[in-house]
Amino acid sequence: MSKEKERRMFVGVVWNCAAELKLLLTVFLFLCSLITLLHYIPSRLISFSPIDLGSCISTPAAPLHFVSHLNATNSSTPSATTPPPMSAATPPPEPPSLEKDRLLENGVVKRAFNPFGSAAYNFILMSAYRGGYNTFAVMGLGSKPLHVYGKPSYRCEWVSSHKQKNPISVVGHKILTDWGYGRVYTVLVINCTFPVPVGNGETGGKLLVHATTNGGGDTNFNTTDTFEALSETGQDFVNFTSVYEAPPKYDFFYCGSSLYGNLSPQRVREWLAFHVRLFGEKSHFVIHDAGGVHEGVMEVLKPWMDKGYVTLQDIRDQERFDGYYHNQFLIVNDCLHRYKFQAKWMFFFDVDEYIFVPKKSTIKSVVKSLSDFTQFTIEQMPMSNKLCLEEDRGKSYRKWGFEKLVYKDVKTGIRRDRKYAVQPRNVIANGVHMSQNTVGKTTHKTEGRIKYFHYHGTIAEHREPCRQLVNTTAITVDGIPYNVDTTMRDVAATVKRFELKMIGTTLQRTRQ
Repeated sequence: MSKEKERRMFVGVVWNCAAELKLLLTVFLFLCSLITLLHYIPSRLISFSPIDLGSCISTPAAPLHFVSHLNATNSSTPSATTPPPMSAATPPPEPPSLEKDRLLENGVVKRAFNPFGSAAYNFILMSAYRGGYNTFAVMGLGSKPLHVYGKPSYRCEWVSSHKQKNPISVVGHKILTDWGYGRVYTVLVINCTFPVPVGNGETGGKLLVHATTNGGGDTNFNTTDTFEALSETGQDFVNFTSVYEAPPKYDFFYCGSSLYGNLSPQRVREWLAFHVRLFGEKSHFVIHDAGGVHEGVMEVLKPWMDKGYVTLQDIRDQERFDGYYHNQFLIVNDCLHRYKFQAKWMFFFDVDEYIFVPKKSTIKSVVKSLSDFTQFTIEQMPMSNKLCLEEDRGKSYRKWGFEKLVYKDVKTGIRRDRKYAVQPRNVIANGVHMSQNTVGKTTHKTEGRIKYFHYHGTIAEHREPCRQLVNTTAITVDGIPYNVDTTMRDVAATVKRFELKMIGTTLQRTRQ
Protein backbone atom coordinates (compact mmCIF):
# COMPACT_ATOMS: atom_id res chain seq x y z
CA MET A 1 0.00 0.00 0.00
CA SER A 2 2.84 2.40 0.87
CA LYS A 3 4.70 1.63 -2.42
CA GLU A 4 1.60 2.48 -4.46
CA LYS A 5 1.23 5.75 -2.57
CA GLU A 6 4.92 6.72 -3.25
CA ARG A 7 4.52 6.01 -6.98
CA ARG A 8 1.47 8.27 -7.21
CA MET A 9 3.29 11.04 -5.37
CA PHE A 10 6.29 10.89 -7.84
CA VAL A 11 3.99 11.03 -10.87
CA GLY A 12 2.19 13.96 -9.32
CA VAL A 13 5.41 15.90 -8.74
CA VAL A 14 6.60 15.29 -12.29
CA TRP A 15 3.24 16.35 -13.70
CA ASN A 16 3.19 19.52 -11.62
CA CYS A 17 6.79 20.43 -12.76
CA ALA A 18 6.25 19.65 -16.42
CA ALA A 19 6.41 23.31 -17.43
CA GLU A 20 9.72 23.84 -15.68
CA LEU A 21 11.23 20.70 -17.27
CA LYS A 22 10.10 21.81 -20.73
CA LEU A 23 11.76 25.19 -20.21
CA LEU A 24 15.02 23.56 -18.99
CA LEU A 25 15.15 21.16 -21.98
CA THR A 26 14.43 24.02 -24.39
CA VAL A 27 17.32 26.11 -22.99
CA PHE A 28 19.67 23.12 -23.14
CA LEU A 29 18.78 22.36 -26.78
CA PHE A 30 19.23 26.05 -27.69
CA LEU A 31 22.75 26.16 -26.22
CA CYS A 32 23.77 22.97 -28.03
CA SER A 33 22.41 24.32 -31.32
CA LEU A 34 24.27 27.62 -30.82
CA ILE A 35 27.58 25.86 -30.17
CA THR A 36 27.08 23.68 -33.28
CA LEU A 37 26.21 26.72 -35.43
CA LEU A 38 29.31 28.65 -34.37
CA HIS A 39 31.52 25.98 -35.94
CA TYR A 40 30.31 27.13 -39.38
CA ILE A 41 30.74 30.87 -38.87
CA PRO A 42 34.10 32.28 -40.19
CA SER A 43 36.51 32.94 -37.33
CA ARG A 44 37.13 36.52 -38.46
CA LEU A 45 33.47 37.35 -37.61
CA ILE A 46 33.71 36.27 -33.99
CA SER A 47 36.18 37.13 -31.26
CA PHE A 48 36.19 33.68 -29.66
CA SER A 49 36.22 30.09 -30.91
CA PRO A 50 33.50 27.47 -30.43
CA ILE A 51 36.05 25.34 -28.66
CA ASP A 52 36.59 28.12 -26.12
CA LEU A 53 32.82 28.34 -25.59
CA GLY A 54 32.58 24.60 -25.02
CA SER A 55 35.62 24.37 -22.79
CA CYS A 56 34.57 27.30 -20.62
CA ILE A 57 31.84 25.07 -19.17
CA SER A 58 34.36 22.55 -17.83
CA THR A 59 37.82 24.11 -17.27
CA PRO A 60 39.04 27.65 -16.61
CA ALA A 61 41.22 29.20 -19.32
CA ALA A 62 44.88 29.98 -18.66
CA PRO A 63 45.72 33.65 -18.17
CA LEU A 64 46.32 35.31 -21.53
CA HIS A 65 49.73 36.73 -20.60
CA PHE A 66 50.97 33.24 -19.63
CA VAL A 67 49.94 31.71 -22.97
CA SER A 68 51.63 34.49 -24.92
CA HIS A 69 54.83 34.15 -22.93
CA LEU A 70 54.84 30.39 -23.42
CA ASN A 71 54.43 30.70 -27.19
CA ALA A 72 57.28 33.24 -27.44
CA THR A 73 59.60 31.01 -25.43
CA ASN A 74 58.88 27.95 -27.58
CA SER A 75 59.41 29.80 -30.88
CA SER A 76 62.73 31.21 -29.82
CA THR A 77 64.10 27.95 -28.47
CA PRO A 78 66.19 26.18 -31.17
CA SER A 79 65.31 22.69 -30.05
CA ALA A 80 64.50 19.60 -32.09
CA THR A 81 61.84 18.59 -29.55
CA THR A 82 59.00 20.65 -28.07
CA PRO A 83 59.51 21.21 -24.32
CA PRO A 84 56.75 20.00 -22.02
CA PRO A 85 54.14 22.64 -21.16
CA MET A 86 54.48 24.45 -17.86
CA SER A 87 52.05 23.52 -15.12
CA ALA A 88 49.63 26.15 -13.93
CA ALA A 89 51.54 26.34 -10.63
CA THR A 90 54.89 27.12 -12.33
CA PRO A 91 55.40 30.85 -12.85
CA PRO A 92 57.01 31.97 -16.13
CA PRO A 93 60.76 32.65 -15.91
CA GLU A 94 61.74 36.21 -15.20
CA PRO A 95 63.18 38.09 -18.21
CA PRO A 96 66.83 39.12 -17.78
CA SER A 97 67.17 42.38 -15.95
CA LEU A 98 68.36 45.26 -18.13
CA GLU A 99 71.24 47.43 -17.14
CA LYS A 100 69.99 51.01 -17.18
CA ASP A 101 71.63 54.33 -17.90
CA ARG A 102 73.11 55.94 -14.78
CA LEU A 103 74.02 59.44 -13.78
CA LEU A 104 77.49 59.43 -12.25
CA GLU A 105 78.60 61.68 -9.41
CA ASN A 106 80.65 63.79 -11.79
CA GLY A 107 77.57 64.58 -13.83
CA VAL A 108 78.35 62.19 -16.67
CA VAL A 109 75.57 59.99 -18.01
CA LYS A 110 76.88 56.43 -18.24
CA ARG A 111 74.99 54.66 -21.05
CA ALA A 112 74.13 50.97 -20.83
CA PHE A 113 74.51 48.23 -23.46
CA ASN A 114 72.57 44.98 -23.11
CA PRO A 115 73.63 42.04 -25.32
CA PHE A 116 71.15 39.35 -26.41
CA GLY A 117 71.73 36.08 -28.23
CA SER A 118 74.78 35.10 -30.25
CA ALA A 119 75.77 36.15 -33.78
CA ALA A 120 77.87 33.08 -34.63
CA TYR A 121 79.09 29.88 -33.06
CA ASN A 122 82.52 29.80 -31.47
CA PHE A 123 83.37 26.54 -33.26
CA ILE A 124 81.51 24.12 -35.54
CA LEU A 125 83.13 20.69 -35.58
CA MET A 126 83.13 18.65 -38.77
CA SER A 127 85.72 15.96 -38.07
CA ALA A 128 88.91 14.96 -36.30
CA TYR A 129 91.47 12.35 -37.35
CA ARG A 130 94.71 10.87 -36.09
CA GLY A 131 97.74 12.01 -38.03
CA GLY A 132 100.20 9.79 -36.17
CA TYR A 133 100.81 8.28 -32.74
CA ASN A 134 100.99 11.69 -31.07
CA THR A 135 99.21 14.07 -33.45
CA PHE A 136 95.66 14.87 -34.53
CA ALA A 137 93.91 17.23 -36.95
CA VAL A 138 90.56 18.84 -36.08
CA MET A 139 88.49 20.39 -38.89
CA GLY A 140 85.74 22.92 -38.40
CA LEU A 141 84.39 26.43 -38.81
CA GLY A 142 84.90 29.42 -36.56
CA SER A 143 83.40 32.89 -36.38
CA LYS A 144 85.30 34.98 -38.93
CA PRO A 145 85.01 38.31 -37.04
CA LEU A 146 86.34 36.55 -33.95
CA HIS A 147 89.47 35.49 -35.85
CA VAL A 148 89.92 38.70 -37.82
CA TYR A 149 89.54 41.09 -34.90
CA GLY A 150 90.08 38.89 -31.85
CA LYS A 151 92.68 36.42 -30.64
CA PRO A 152 90.93 33.13 -29.91
CA SER A 153 93.06 30.23 -28.75
CA TYR A 154 92.76 26.46 -28.54
CA ARG A 155 94.03 23.88 -26.10
CA CYS A 156 94.04 20.16 -26.89
CA GLU A 157 93.65 17.58 -24.12
CA TRP A 158 93.97 13.80 -24.33
CA VAL A 159 92.01 11.94 -21.67
CA SER A 160 92.89 8.25 -21.41
CA SER A 161 90.22 5.67 -20.60
CA HIS A 162 92.76 4.25 -18.16
CA LYS A 163 91.78 6.10 -14.97
CA GLN A 164 95.28 5.89 -13.50
CA LYS A 165 96.72 7.94 -16.36
CA ASN A 166 96.57 11.69 -16.02
CA PRO A 167 95.23 13.80 -18.88
CA ILE A 168 97.83 15.53 -21.03
CA SER A 169 97.29 18.87 -22.74
CA VAL A 170 99.07 21.02 -25.31
CA VAL A 171 98.43 24.27 -27.11
CA GLY A 172 96.54 23.67 -30.36
CA HIS A 173 98.04 25.27 -33.47
CA LYS A 174 95.29 26.84 -35.58
CA ILE A 175 95.56 27.15 -39.37
CA LEU A 176 93.18 29.40 -41.31
CA THR A 177 93.12 27.64 -44.66
CA ASP A 178 90.74 29.84 -46.67
CA TRP A 179 93.13 32.81 -46.85
CA GLY A 180 90.53 35.31 -45.65
CA TYR A 181 87.82 34.21 -48.11
CA GLY A 182 85.42 33.27 -45.30
CA ARG A 183 82.09 35.01 -44.74
CA VAL A 184 80.27 34.67 -41.41
CA TYR A 185 82.46 31.61 -40.81
CA THR A 186 86.07 30.88 -41.68
CA VAL A 187 87.69 27.44 -42.00
CA LEU A 188 89.92 26.15 -39.22
CA VAL A 189 92.31 23.23 -38.99
CA ILE A 190 93.58 22.76 -35.45
CA ASN A 191 96.75 20.71 -35.18
CA CYS A 192 97.12 18.91 -31.83
CA THR A 193 100.61 17.48 -31.41
CA PHE A 194 101.50 15.97 -28.02
CA PRO A 195 105.10 15.54 -26.79
CA VAL A 196 104.58 11.78 -26.34
CA PRO A 197 102.40 9.12 -28.03
CA VAL A 198 98.85 8.96 -26.69
CA GLY A 199 96.45 6.04 -26.82
CA ASN A 200 97.19 2.37 -27.37
CA GLY A 201 95.56 -0.86 -28.45
CA GLU A 202 94.49 -1.81 -24.93
CA THR A 203 92.76 1.31 -23.64
CA GLY A 204 90.98 4.00 -25.54
CA GLY A 205 90.68 7.69 -24.89
CA LYS A 206 89.22 10.92 -26.15
CA LEU A 207 90.50 14.18 -27.56
CA LEU A 208 89.00 17.31 -26.02
CA VAL A 209 89.40 20.78 -27.48
CA HIS A 210 89.01 23.88 -25.32
CA ALA A 211 88.12 26.84 -27.54
CA THR A 212 88.64 30.17 -25.79
CA THR A 213 87.49 33.54 -27.13
CA ASN A 214 90.00 35.58 -25.05
CA GLY A 215 87.57 38.45 -24.86
CA GLY A 216 86.73 38.43 -28.55
CA GLY A 217 83.15 39.58 -29.01
CA ASP A 218 82.84 40.83 -25.43
CA THR A 219 85.89 41.94 -23.45
CA ASN A 220 83.99 41.42 -20.19
CA PHE A 221 84.02 37.67 -20.74
CA ASN A 222 86.68 35.10 -21.54
CA THR A 223 84.44 32.29 -22.73
CA THR A 224 85.75 28.75 -23.17
CA ASP A 225 83.77 26.08 -24.99
CA THR A 226 84.96 22.51 -24.47
CA PHE A 227 83.94 19.79 -26.91
CA GLU A 228 84.87 16.19 -27.60
CA ALA A 229 86.55 16.17 -31.00
CA LEU A 230 87.36 12.45 -31.16
CA SER A 231 86.58 9.33 -29.15
CA GLU A 232 88.81 6.29 -29.68
CA THR A 233 88.59 2.70 -28.51
CA GLY A 234 91.52 0.33 -28.32
CA GLN A 235 90.32 -1.34 -31.51
CA ASP A 236 90.15 2.05 -33.26
CA PHE A 237 93.83 2.53 -32.43
CA VAL A 238 94.69 -0.92 -33.79
CA ASN A 239 92.78 -0.15 -37.01
CA PHE A 240 94.65 3.14 -37.41
CA THR A 241 98.00 1.44 -36.88
CA SER A 242 97.27 -1.12 -39.60
CA VAL A 243 96.53 1.64 -42.12
CA TYR A 244 99.32 3.95 -40.92
CA GLU A 245 102.06 1.34 -41.22
CA ALA A 246 100.81 -0.33 -44.42
CA PRO A 247 101.60 0.82 -47.98
CA PRO A 248 98.91 3.11 -49.43
CA LYS A 249 95.92 1.31 -50.90
CA TYR A 250 95.61 3.71 -53.86
CA ASP A 251 98.14 5.18 -56.25
CA PHE A 252 95.88 8.15 -57.04
CA PHE A 253 93.11 9.71 -55.00
CA TYR A 254 90.72 12.48 -56.01
CA CYS A 255 89.28 14.85 -53.39
CA GLY A 256 86.47 16.83 -54.98
CA SER A 257 85.21 20.25 -53.92
CA SER A 258 81.57 20.86 -52.98
CA LEU A 259 79.21 20.05 -55.86
CA TYR A 260 76.18 22.33 -56.04
CA GLY A 261 73.63 23.63 -58.55
CA ASN A 262 71.82 21.88 -61.38
CA LEU A 263 74.70 19.83 -62.80
CA SER A 264 74.64 18.24 -66.23
CA PRO A 265 74.62 14.42 -65.94
CA GLN A 266 76.32 14.11 -69.35
CA ARG A 267 79.23 16.38 -68.39
CA VAL A 268 79.73 14.44 -65.13
CA ARG A 269 79.60 11.18 -67.08
CA GLU A 270 82.33 12.34 -69.47
CA TRP A 271 84.55 13.65 -66.69
CA LEU A 272 84.37 10.46 -64.66
CA ALA A 273 85.03 8.08 -67.55
CA PHE A 274 88.00 10.18 -68.67
CA HIS A 275 89.67 10.27 -65.23
CA VAL A 276 89.03 6.67 -64.22
CA ARG A 277 90.85 5.73 -67.41
CA LEU A 278 93.63 8.26 -66.72
CA PHE A 279 94.32 7.30 -63.10
CA GLY A 280 93.81 3.59 -63.54
CA GLU A 281 92.70 0.63 -61.49
CA LYS A 282 94.31 1.73 -58.20
CA SER A 283 92.46 5.04 -58.02
CA HIS A 284 89.51 6.38 -56.06
CA PHE A 285 87.26 9.43 -56.26
CA VAL A 286 85.44 11.11 -53.37
CA ILE A 287 82.52 13.26 -54.52
CA HIS A 288 80.98 15.76 -52.09
CA ASP A 289 77.31 16.54 -52.62
CA ALA A 290 76.40 20.08 -51.52
CA GLY A 291 73.12 19.94 -53.43
CA GLY A 292 74.38 19.20 -56.94
CA VAL A 293 73.86 15.44 -57.03
CA HIS A 294 70.29 15.18 -58.25
CA GLU A 295 68.69 12.02 -59.64
CA GLY A 296 70.29 12.32 -63.09
CA VAL A 297 73.79 12.79 -61.68
CA MET A 298 73.25 9.93 -59.24
CA GLU A 299 72.46 7.62 -62.17
CA VAL A 300 75.85 8.51 -63.65
CA LEU A 301 77.76 7.96 -60.41
CA LYS A 302 76.10 4.69 -59.40
CA PRO A 303 77.84 2.31 -61.87
CA TRP A 304 81.24 3.60 -60.76
CA MET A 305 80.21 3.43 -57.09
CA ASP A 306 79.20 -0.19 -57.58
CA LYS A 307 82.63 -0.93 -59.04
CA GLY A 308 84.37 0.68 -56.03
CA TYR A 309 85.81 3.71 -57.83
CA VAL A 310 83.58 6.39 -56.29
CA THR A 311 82.51 7.33 -52.76
CA LEU A 312 79.68 9.85 -52.48
CA GLN A 313 79.37 11.96 -49.32
CA ASP A 314 76.33 14.07 -48.48
CA ILE A 315 77.57 17.39 -47.05
CA ARG A 316 74.40 19.42 -47.54
CA ASP A 317 74.13 20.25 -43.84
CA GLN A 318 77.14 22.55 -44.11
CA GLU A 319 74.89 24.95 -46.05
CA ARG A 320 73.47 25.98 -42.66
CA PHE A 321 76.71 27.82 -41.96
CA ASP A 322 77.58 30.78 -44.18
CA GLY A 323 81.11 30.13 -45.42
CA TYR A 324 82.96 30.71 -48.67
CA TYR A 325 81.80 28.78 -51.74
CA HIS A 326 79.84 26.07 -49.93
CA ASN A 327 82.67 25.71 -47.40
CA GLN A 328 84.90 24.03 -49.98
CA PHE A 329 88.09 24.72 -47.99
CA LEU A 330 86.61 22.78 -45.09
CA ILE A 331 85.59 19.90 -47.34
CA VAL A 332 88.96 19.42 -49.03
CA ASN A 333 90.75 19.50 -45.66
CA ASP A 334 88.43 16.87 -44.28
CA CYS A 335 89.13 14.71 -47.34
CA LEU A 336 92.89 15.20 -46.98
CA HIS A 337 93.01 14.02 -43.37
CA ARG A 338 90.36 11.33 -43.72
CA TYR A 339 92.24 9.52 -46.50
CA LYS A 340 95.84 10.76 -46.22
CA PHE A 341 97.30 7.35 -45.36
CA GLN A 342 95.41 5.54 -48.11
CA ALA A 343 96.94 7.31 -51.13
CA LYS A 344 100.36 7.92 -52.61
CA TRP A 345 99.20 11.00 -54.49
CA MET A 346 96.11 13.11 -53.90
CA PHE A 347 94.71 15.44 -56.60
CA PHE A 348 92.57 18.55 -56.13
CA PHE A 349 90.68 19.98 -59.10
CA ASP A 350 87.09 20.49 -60.28
CA VAL A 351 84.63 18.51 -62.40
CA ASP A 352 84.89 20.95 -65.32
CA GLU A 353 88.68 20.38 -65.48
CA TYR A 354 90.50 17.52 -67.21
CA ILE A 355 94.03 16.39 -66.31
CA PHE A 356 96.15 15.53 -69.34
CA VAL A 357 99.62 14.07 -69.83
CA PRO A 358 101.40 13.81 -73.22
CA LYS A 359 101.04 10.64 -75.29
CA LYS A 360 104.57 9.48 -74.62
CA SER A 361 103.96 9.65 -70.86
CA THR A 362 101.61 8.12 -68.32
CA ILE A 363 100.32 9.62 -65.11
CA LYS A 364 102.54 7.17 -63.21
CA SER A 365 105.67 8.24 -65.06
CA VAL A 366 104.84 11.90 -64.46
CA VAL A 367 104.42 11.62 -60.68
CA LYS A 368 107.51 9.43 -60.50
CA SER A 369 109.53 12.22 -62.11
CA LEU A 370 108.14 14.58 -59.44
CA SER A 371 108.50 12.26 -56.45
CA ASP A 372 111.12 14.47 -54.80
CA PHE A 373 108.42 17.09 -54.26
CA THR A 374 105.61 17.02 -51.73
CA GLN A 375 103.49 19.19 -54.02
CA PHE A 376 103.37 20.17 -57.66
CA THR A 377 100.98 22.54 -59.38
CA ILE A 378 99.38 22.08 -62.79
CA GLU A 379 99.13 24.60 -65.64
CA GLN A 380 95.67 25.57 -66.96
CA MET A 381 94.50 25.42 -70.57
CA PRO A 382 91.29 27.55 -70.69
CA MET A 383 88.82 26.42 -73.36
CA SER A 384 85.86 28.18 -74.96
CA ASN A 385 82.49 26.95 -73.71
CA LYS A 386 80.61 27.76 -76.96
CA LEU A 387 82.96 27.67 -80.01
CA CYS A 388 82.91 24.49 -82.12
CA LEU A 389 84.07 23.40 -85.54
CA GLU A 390 81.83 23.95 -88.56
CA GLU A 391 82.43 20.33 -89.56
CA ASP A 392 80.42 19.24 -86.49
CA ARG A 393 77.26 20.97 -87.70
CA GLY A 394 74.28 18.63 -87.45
CA LYS A 395 76.18 16.01 -85.48
CA SER A 396 77.60 17.91 -82.50
CA TYR A 397 74.86 16.55 -80.22
CA ARG A 398 76.38 13.09 -80.62
CA LYS A 399 79.84 14.24 -79.49
CA TRP A 400 81.04 14.63 -75.92
CA GLY A 401 81.72 18.07 -74.51
CA PHE A 402 85.51 17.88 -74.46
CA GLU A 403 85.36 16.32 -77.93
CA LYS A 404 83.66 19.27 -79.65
CA LEU A 405 84.82 22.28 -77.60
CA VAL A 406 88.22 22.62 -79.26
CA TYR A 407 89.02 26.35 -79.17
CA LYS A 408 91.64 27.31 -76.57
CA ASP A 409 92.02 30.77 -75.07
CA VAL A 410 95.57 31.89 -75.99
CA LYS A 411 95.56 35.34 -74.43
CA THR A 412 98.96 36.03 -72.85
CA GLY A 413 100.19 38.23 -70.03
CA ILE A 414 97.57 37.19 -67.47
CA ARG A 415 97.85 35.00 -64.41
CA ARG A 416 95.73 31.86 -64.51
CA ASP A 417 94.71 29.63 -61.62
CA ARG A 418 96.55 26.37 -61.19
CA LYS A 419 95.47 23.11 -59.57
CA TYR A 420 97.71 20.72 -57.71
CA ALA A 421 98.60 17.29 -56.38
CA VAL A 422 100.34 16.32 -53.13
CA GLN A 423 101.87 13.39 -51.33
CA PRO A 424 99.32 13.62 -48.50
CA ARG A 425 101.40 12.19 -45.66
CA ASN A 426 103.51 15.34 -45.78
CA VAL A 427 100.62 17.83 -45.78
CA ILE A 428 99.27 19.50 -42.63
CA ALA A 429 96.48 21.53 -44.25
CA ASN A 430 95.51 22.44 -47.79
CA GLY A 431 93.63 24.89 -49.98
CA VAL A 432 91.74 24.81 -53.26
CA HIS A 433 94.53 25.87 -55.64
CA MET A 434 97.54 24.76 -53.58
CA SER A 435 98.72 24.02 -50.05
CA GLN A 436 100.78 26.40 -47.96
CA ASN A 437 101.24 23.94 -45.11
CA THR A 438 103.48 21.14 -46.30
CA VAL A 439 106.61 19.35 -45.18
CA GLY A 440 108.92 19.23 -48.20
CA LYS A 441 109.34 21.05 -51.48
CA THR A 442 106.83 22.45 -53.96
CA THR A 443 107.41 22.91 -57.68
CA HIS A 444 105.46 24.91 -60.26
CA LYS A 445 107.72 23.90 -63.16
CA THR A 446 105.58 21.19 -64.66
CA GLU A 447 104.98 22.61 -68.16
CA GLY A 448 105.32 19.94 -70.82
CA ARG A 449 104.73 17.15 -68.32
CA ILE A 450 101.16 17.69 -67.12
CA LYS A 451 98.37 20.25 -67.68
CA TYR A 452 94.62 20.56 -67.29
CA PHE A 453 91.94 21.71 -69.73
CA HIS A 454 89.31 23.94 -68.16
CA TYR A 455 85.79 24.07 -69.64
CA HIS A 456 84.42 26.84 -67.46
CA GLY A 457 80.63 27.26 -67.42
CA THR A 458 79.81 23.89 -68.98
CA ILE A 459 79.17 21.69 -65.93
CA ALA A 460 75.74 23.21 -65.23
CA GLU A 461 74.77 23.72 -68.90
CA HIS A 462 71.95 21.42 -70.02
CA ARG A 463 71.58 22.64 -73.59
CA GLU A 464 73.87 22.00 -76.55
CA PRO A 465 77.13 23.91 -75.81
CA CYS A 466 78.04 24.51 -79.48
CA ARG A 467 76.42 27.90 -80.02
CA GLN A 468 78.90 29.23 -82.58
CA LEU A 469 80.32 27.04 -85.34
CA VAL A 470 83.62 28.23 -86.82
CA ASN A 471 85.49 27.26 -89.97
CA THR A 472 88.91 28.61 -89.04
CA THR A 473 91.86 27.64 -86.89
CA ALA A 474 92.09 31.02 -85.17
CA ILE A 475 89.42 33.53 -84.14
CA THR A 476 88.94 36.44 -81.74
CA VAL A 477 85.65 36.65 -79.85
CA ASP A 478 84.85 39.45 -77.40
CA GLY A 479 88.48 40.53 -77.46
CA ILE A 480 89.79 37.06 -76.57
CA PRO A 481 91.95 35.21 -79.14
CA TYR A 482 91.30 31.48 -79.63
CA ASN A 483 93.24 28.79 -81.51
CA VAL A 484 92.10 25.27 -82.35
CA ASP A 485 93.50 22.62 -79.99
CA THR A 486 92.32 19.06 -80.70
CA THR A 487 94.31 17.41 -77.91
CA MET A 488 91.22 16.31 -75.99
CA ARG A 489 89.20 15.62 -79.14
CA ASP A 490 91.79 13.08 -80.22
CA VAL A 491 91.35 10.91 -77.11
CA ALA A 492 87.53 10.97 -77.02
CA ALA A 493 87.03 7.72 -78.92
CA THR A 494 89.42 5.88 -76.61
CA VAL A 495 87.59 7.17 -73.52
CA LYS A 496 84.22 6.09 -74.93
CA ARG A 497 85.49 2.58 -75.60
CA PHE A 498 86.92 2.42 -72.09
CA GLU A 499 83.55 3.37 -70.55
CA LEU A 500 81.77 0.74 -72.64
CA LYS A 501 84.27 -1.89 -71.51
CA MET A 502 83.99 -0.96 -67.83
CA ILE A 503 80.26 -0.42 -67.28
CA GLY A 504 78.60 -1.45 -70.55
CA THR A 505 75.78 0.53 -72.15
CA THR A 506 74.24 1.68 -68.85
CA LEU A 507 74.82 5.39 -69.52
CA GLN A 508 74.29 5.49 -73.27
CA ARG A 509 71.04 7.44 -72.94
CA THR A 510 72.35 10.00 -70.46
CA ARG A 511 70.85 13.46 -70.98
CA GLN A 512 72.63 16.78 -71.14
